[in-house]
Amino acid sequence: MPDQSAGLSHQWWQPRRRFSPAELIADGVVHGIGLAVALALGTVLVVFAAIGTARPELPAIVTYLATLLTVLGVSLAFNLAPAASGLRRLMARLDQAAIFLLIAGTYTPFLAVLGGTPGSKLLAVLVWGLALVGVALKLIVPQNFGRLAIAFYLAIGWSGILVCQPLASVLPPPSFWLIIAGGLTYTAGIVFHLWDRLKFQNVLWHVFVVAGSTCNLWAVFHLMVLDRL
Repeated sequence: MPDQSAGLSHQWWQPRRRFSPAELIADGVVHGIGLAVALALGTVLVVFAAIGTARPELPAIVTYLATLLTVLGVSLAFNLAPAASGLRRLMARLDQAAIFLLIAGTYTPFLAVLGGTPGSKLLAVLVWGLALVGVALKLIVPQNFGRLAIAFYLAIGWSGILVCQPLASVLPPPSFWLIIAGGLTYTAGIVFHLWDRLKFQNVLWHVFVVAGSTCNLWAVFHLMVLDRL
C-alpha cells in the first residue's frame, strides 16, 4: 500500500505529517478537558450573572461563551477528522475562522465593563470588524491566507493594549493579570503550532490553547461573579 502521508503538505487543510493514534487520542483528551471546563465554569458564570451579579453584561458574557465553545467544538471535530476527507477540508475552514470569533468574543465582556467610552467603542468596532474580515478570508480563500493569518490573529489579540490603562483601572487585579497571562499563553503556544516536525506538537499547541482560554474564562468569572459577591 502506498504511503498516504505523501503529499499531505501540498493541501492547506491537511497536516504536514500523519499524526499517530497516541497523538490523536491525546489531542481528543485535551479538547475534552477544555470543553468540560468551559461548560462547567461557563454555566456557573451565566447562572450567577443572570441572577444578579452581571445582568447588564449578560449578553456580552453569552457571546463570549458561545465563541469559546464553538472554537473548542469545531477544533475537536477538525483534528479528529480523517486527513484525506472532505469533512476535514470543511472543518479546517470553520476551525480557522472560529479563532477570529473567539478573539473578538473574548474582548466583549471586558469592553462591556468599560461601558460606552470612546476608547471601548473604537476597540469593539476595530476588533469585531477585523475579526469578521478574517472570518470571510478563511471561509472564502483559506488557501491564500495561510501563516499570514497567525500575524493577523496576534495583531487583533494584542490590540487591547490600546485600552490597557482604562482596563487596568476598572478591572480587579486578578482579572487583569489573568488576561495578560492568557494572551502570553496563546502567544507562546504558537511555537508548537509552527513546529510541525515535533512529535505531539499539535497536542502541545492545544494544551496552550486550553490553558490560555481557561485563564481568560477565569478572568471573566472573577470579574463578573467573584468580585461582585
